[in-house]
Amino acid sequence: MKRKELEDEIRAIVLASVEMDGLAADDLVADKPLFGEGIGLDSIDALEIGAALRKKFQVKFKANSEENRAHFYSIASLANFIAANAGISLED
Repeated sequence: MKRKELEDEIRAIVLASVEMDGLAADDLVADKPLFGEGIGLDSIDALEIGAALRKKFQVKFKANSEENRAHFYSIASLANFIAANAGISLED
């Protein structure tokens, strides 16, 4: 699977999972932080996104894990996590 295809799927899941007025796919640049100073998502958004990603890709996030901060940093970091844990080989 091409990296961009996986990142586009993740973008669609993020957009469907969060309720943020004016947020569009173009705002979700692969390396831009999703939380804090980046897009401004919060922990509730992370739970919603995580649930949708688990359902779509059958991946599991560790509860209360500091690693989750790294996984949820950006669209690109989520793509890396999903590829590694769902057995998806990424092509550039």
